[in-house]
Amino acid sequence: MMYAPRRSNKILNAVAGSFYDLPCPVNLNMWWNFGSMLGVVLVVQILSGLIMACHYTPHESLAFSSVVHIMHDVHEGWMFRSIHSNGATFFFICIYAHMGRGLYYHSFVLHKTWMVGVTMYLMVMIIAFLGYVLPWGQMSYWGATVITNLFSAIPYIGHEITQWIWGGYTVCDATLKRFYVLHMYLPFVLGGLALVHLYYLHDSGSNNPLGVDDGGDLISFHPYYSHKDFLGILIMVGALLLVVLFVPDMFGSPENFIPANPYKTPIHIQPEWYFLFAYTILRSVPNKGGGVAALAASVLVLYLLPFRPKYFHLGLAFYPLSQVYFWVFVASFMMLTFIGMRPVQEPYQLMGQISSLVYFSYYPLHSFLERMWDLMLSYMQFSLSSQSDGGVGQGGENYDGSVDLRWGEF
Repeated sequence: MMYAPRRSNKILNAVAGSFYDLPCPVNLNMWWNFGSMLGVVLVVQILSGLIMACHYTPHESLAFSSVVHIMHDVHEGWMFRSIHSNGATFFFICIYAHMGRGLYYHSFVLHKTWMVGVTMYLMVMIIAFLGYVLPWGQMSYWGATVITNLFSAIPYIGHEITQWIWGGYTVCDATLKRFYVLHMYLPFVLGGLALVHLYYLHDSGSNNPLGVDDGGDLISFHPYYSHKDFLGILIMVGALLLVVLFVPDMFGSPENFIPANPYKTPIHIQPEWYFLFAYTILRSVPNKGGGVAALAASVLVLYLLPFRPKYFHLGLAFYPLSQVYFWVFVASFMMLTFIGMRPVQEPYQLMGQISSLVYFSYYPLHSFLERMWDLMLSYMQFSLSSQSDGGVGQGGENYDGSVDLRWGEF
């Protein structure tokens, strides 16, 4: 018998149980690859960030020049900075694909896994915002001013919270230092949450595209899915390197090549593209407090999905109307992102309000559409059985229009 260290060593055995020998459904498709991609990008972001932290100076008078120093004087510094800044873009591309797959295939029925995942998403947004401020360019400074000012909409204590975050009466050197420290340490907390996320996923098992019970029809993660994930990682790394080496500033703002100036406001202030959908929702509401509430709800609504009713099928594979509405929801997300790059004027204001309405309507309406589809199928099934039984349904009872739509725990 061949010697297998992972069987005899307790540590390797635990790792093998989570990755190497992990039982997986046989029908997972490419949409299940993005989790491993996120893990790789997280490691790349942490390593490139640690290298740049050795040369960065968190001071309002030196931060911008220290970034220039990294680009010009540090050996391969331009590449590390480009990897780090563009890596954030690829990180969010993978996140949104990962979350979209979860919405489409109803991964939120795995309650603990989903809750930890949404918490990780919130933390990633915080980390990305903190990092966007560090170059201390015009868009960084004014973006920090606008976003942190949103806390002032909290009744009674909003202004005190805002000044506490700033460390003064405006965005200043104390703000930069606080953001730098948090941006350095929070990624390690994120890594810990990723391990918790994996633990709950492996404890409950993974969903599958058809949403059916695998019934023990499982295969090991290696070699079947490890090779598949490796191919996806290679494609993603190749795309990242193409951006880094040929168009490193494609996702950057030209305003951020200008040092921060508190006395000169940019013509149009906007965050990075991965925040634009929430930014558009914020400015689509005329009232400041209502806009902040809508902004928070656009993300926090994800916490409510595990509590929605369960229906006949897990996922949208057998719900054609819900599939159409899901892609309408995706289109509204993209439209919100596009409108966030436009000035606050017509027709973009009206388009943003309509897209925001479509975005929020998806969460209750997709559940309603699934309910109606299940009722229709139940009625058709009853009608067919009634015809074969002489007009009487199963059990000799007439159909009363109700049906039990509960299904077993996943």
